[in-house]
Amino acid sequence: MDYVSALLPPVVMAVGFIALVRTIVKSQGGANKAKEDAAVDAALARAEGGSRPARER
Repeated sequence: MDYVSALLPPVVMAVGFIALVRTIVKSQGGANKAKEDAAVDAALARAEGGSRPARER
């Protein structure tokens, strides 16, 4: 029975990791992809445009 208690945590972690990867892959794309991409592009443009070099005194 020691082998069961030794193998259980890695098996549980593997199942959880596979479920996480499947969720991430399934959530990519879809109907909201264009809206999400536009939001990210706008945030990046704001971040790049808003950063100004600091003045030296």
